[in-house]
Amino acid sequence: MAPAPADGRTPTTPRVRVLVRQGCHLCEVALATVREVCAETGDEVEVVDIDPDPALREQYTDQVPVTLVDGRQHDFWRVDAQRLRVALAGRPR
Repeated sequence: MAPAPADGRTPTTPRVRVLVRQGCHLCEVALATVREVCAETGDEVEVVDIDPDPALREQYTDQVPVTLVDGRQHDFWRVDAQRLRVALAGRPR
């Protein structure tokens, strides 16, 4: 069994997580970019709707979509595809 990554993720946690809200146009655009990049890199994407979780909603409500890479905030509002590629190439799986 592989050891847990140093960033606290479990071996089955996707490297990329996108926090979204229903009806958010920017979320749809960001998700399309993230999914395109992750299809190229072979990384999985987890999409999390913040609305059902009061803590996430309070923390991120004005920033969605928020993109997290390896458990750390990478982008919010918009996703730069090239910057995401670099982040995914530069961190261990």
